Amino acid sequence: ARRMGIRTVAVYSEADAGSKHVAVCDEAVLIGPAPAKESYLRGEKIIEVALATGAQAIHPGYGFLSENAEFAEACEKAGLVFIGPPGSSMRAMGSKSAAKQLMEAARVPLVPGYHGDNQDPDFLRDQADRIGYPVLLKASAGGGGKGMRVVERSEDFVAALASCKREAISSFGDDKVLVEKYLIRPRHIEIQVFADKL
Repeated sequence: ARRMGIRTVAVYSEADAGSKHVAVCDEAVLIGPAPAKESYLRGEKIIEVALATGAQAIHPGYGFLSENAEFAEACEKAGLVFIGPPGSSMRAMGSKSAAKQLMEAARVPLVPGYHGDNQDPDFLRDQADRIGYPVLLKASAGGGGKGMRVVERSEDFVAALASCKREAISSFGDDKVLVEKYLIRPRHIEIQVFADKL
């Protein structure tokens, strides 16, 4: 930003008063105490600071509000540019099931599996039997390896599903799962896709 001549404003919690981002920005504003829910997760406070300092855009960092569709939309409503995907994209990609449905409609090759709405345990086990074992159960709203179970045999499916759903509801507030073929020695290339306004 400095090389481009863009002035910057850092927001920080009491715990981060001595952090590098506070020192290197042109201006820094304290937004609350150390707990994230009292500082970095207070979107309305961050927008208030942006408007008060004359900022035109908000870079939400990595984590906290960076994947929060409501925050992205609140920035836009306040006349601020949210540097990141629009809320509609976050909503579409926030659910693994919804993302897979979008990719399927776009004819992107997918790992064989089931990512629909029917969450009946017998139906899901039938899908796993059809796909062939081993299968992977994944929390649709999940991430970070939470809400995932590898199932090796049909007779283990129901117990694994129950365990997966308990972890999913506890971690993400949503117990919806998808079932897909478990790849034993996967190799993948991950591509980050980004775009600016045209």
